[in-house]
Amino acid sequence: MNSESDILERHELHLLVVDDDDRIRDLLKKYLGQQGYRVSTSANAADARRLMQTLAFDLIVLDVMMPGEDGFSLTESLRKSGDVPIILLTARGETEDRIQGLKLGADDYLGKPFDPAELILRIEGIFRRIGSKRPSSKVIFGPWEYDLNRLTLHKNGDRVRLTTGEEALLTLLAKCGGAPVSRYALSEKIKAKSERAVDVQMTRLRRKIEDNPAEPLFILTVRGHGYRLMTDSFG
Repeated sequence: MNSESDILERHELHLLVVDDDDRIRDLLKKYLGQQGYRVSTSANAADARRLMQTLAFDLIVLDVMMPGEDGFSLTESLRKSGDVPIILLTARGETEDRIQGLKLGADDYLGKPFDPAELILRIEGIFRRIGSKRPSSKVIFGPWEYDLNRLTLHKNGDRVRLTTGEEALLTLLAKCGGAPVSRYALSEKIKAKSERAVDVQMTRLRRKIEDNPAEPLFILTVRGHGYRLMTDSFG
């Protein structure tokens, strides 16, 4: 059985599924989530672009045949600005279409219909090739931007200093992208002697982040469990 710490570790890998088919999006969100990945979804390229303005992703599963901008066009555009791995999904099975997708910069290609288990193998293969863990670097919430690599917090471009404990709490919340995190997991992260110490640290962190700490907008309490960070965009 997976421990909570194991699940949180895998949740560092954030996937974006872009497909106009509601059934496929829901299926992949559930299945990939069960494998331990964080998953966001978009129904079209325009919505995917909006998500990528506020969240960084470790891999994109992208349908080719979509209304509006198709997957080939989005792949070509993304390759001009970055190297996030891309797996193309499509009902097209012709060799020339596979070649076109790969020439545009896709890392892999999977024809529909497909077995979700095969998609998992393709994803794992890509992460092995690139060195596995490459956590999303920045999380944006309201006027705030938190860099997970540098452990720096900025508000409208101005840096706000955090203590080591505050950095640890915010990092764990940010990596879970809106999912609730238990007080126990947070206390383990800051090596606290009690879960009450987490509440004290969280109160201090809220004073730095929230305009009104008594009515927080970003760091929310999950009754009977712990806390969650509300990012601007999460699948």
